Amino acid sequence: MKRGCWLVVGLLLSFAVHAAAAASDKAVRVSGKADRDVPGWTIQTGLPDGWTQDCCVYAQAIGVNEVLYQGEWTGEPERVIVLNVWPSKLSSLEAEVQDDRHHYLDRDPGGKAGVFALDNKAVDCRGVLYQGSDHKDDVVVFCDPGLASGIRFSWSMTLAHDDRRKDELLALFRQVVQQSRYLADRAAPAATARTQH
Repeated sequence: MKRGCWLVVGLLLSFAVHAAAAASDKAVRVSGKADRDVPGWTIQTGLPDGWTQDCCVYAQAIGVNEVLYQGEWTGEPERVIVLNVWPSKLSSLEAEVQDDRHHYLDRDPGGKAGVFALDNKAVDCRGVLYQGSDHKDDVVVFCDPGLASGIRFSWSMTLAHDDRRKDELLALFRQVVQQSRYLADRAAPAATARTQH
């Protein structure tokens, strides 16, 4: 192979390595310890450009596993993507969705609940878009990694009904959910939940 061709191949390989490193820098990985019948677990997704992830300061303060947000943390729920993971207790993913819908509409009888469409090839997920009488919209997606996982998880976000960036933010939210992957870690020691950046 001619020297010029080797140079081009070298540059392409270097670019591929740097691109892979940049992509891994944007990975969100949230892990939990094994607990009785629930093996250790990791939920992984991609971090939208310009967003920040937090597991251990703000997320812990509000009692969730992870928050993704853009700009400065304000403490307000709007425009924050939230991950919750819990041991599965209800019989099915549909039961989780119906239970949440029931509680939401009990709290806000004037609210509306519609389907939030998405397509995650790796994990079974179902989405609901709530429109509250308080002019706030809540999008919630419940995911079931399977019986052996012992867990279910949800992604959620609240937006003002008239948020000028609503379509863009819902598209980013859908992207985060659709990229979600579950990984079992049966050999992991019972350590505290952690996030790897």
